[in-house]
Amino acid sequence: MTDDVTDDVTRPARSARQLERERIRRRQAVRSSSIATASTIVFLTLVAVLVTNSPGWPRVRETFFDPEWFVRSLPDVLQGFWTNVKIFLIAEPIILVVGLLVALARGLRAPVFFPLRVLAVVYTDVFRGVPTLLVIMLVGFGLPALQLTGVPSDEITLGVIALVLAYSAYVAEVFRAGIDTVHPSQIAAARSLGLSHGQAMRHVVLPQAVRRVIPPLLNDFVSLQKDTALVSTIGVIEALRQAQIYAASKFNYTPYLVAAMLFILLTIPMARFTDYLSARAARRRGPGGA
Repeated sequence: MTDDVTDDVTRPARSARQLERERIRRRQAVRSSSIATASTIVFLTLVAVLVTNSPGWPRVRETFFDPEWFVRSLPDVLQGFWTNVKIFLIAEPIILVVGLLVALARGLRAPVFFPLRVLAVVYTDVFRGVPTLLVIMLVGFGLPALQLTGVPSDEITLGVIALVLAYSAYVAEVFRAGIDTVHPSQIAAARSLGLSHGQAMRHVVLPQAVRRVIPPLLNDFVSLQKDTALVSTIGVIEALRQAQIYAASKFNYTPYLVAAMLFILLTIPMARFTDYLSARAARRRGPGGA
């Protein structure tokens, strides 16, 4: 009975302290937001004043920020941008599958799989070391030059193949890092329950590994979306190529600004979604979580 009375007496005091702490946190959050907003406005104002008062600003404004050419080039650049989106949507799922298979191949420890493991290591080392632009040019110009039956000649297909080859190496390492974070005791426990190695990987390891690597995977796909512009080097008419056509014929670079804004409108939401997933994963792990 005494304990119940004590709890009833102390509970309002704890609630009051909690309310006070929440009030202080809200006040600090409002103060921090106000300072951040004010400092951002001041910084942007200073930058705008510095840029617009520079000696070459009239020429830059006419060349890069011409409203007339912005409106005139937007439909064509937007049409080319859909090609970038299409290449991204085709390449992304293929990259996920190939990257996962390569990561699993690198994890095979049986002696009979040694050649496959070596091949996976060589693949990831080579295609992570070669610039993506060079891979696109080698595939785009090299494969058709072989004149082999069945080799595609379509520029978009060749661009997708090159991006898959380049990015699957990066994604494979991301998957491998996620697999390595799963403690070996979980595999041992799964094997002790009668699961084969493949079943343990499928039902125990991979679900955990995939959840842990979603944020870095999304970062890779943000880069992939931007690098779809590199396929213009092999003749694909996408957003960057359309902007180049306008700039070369009209001597105005505003279409480049149009292409840049289209990429920004797509990549920034992906980047913020990645930040959200990273923050949520950190909250789940807790202050001392692994």
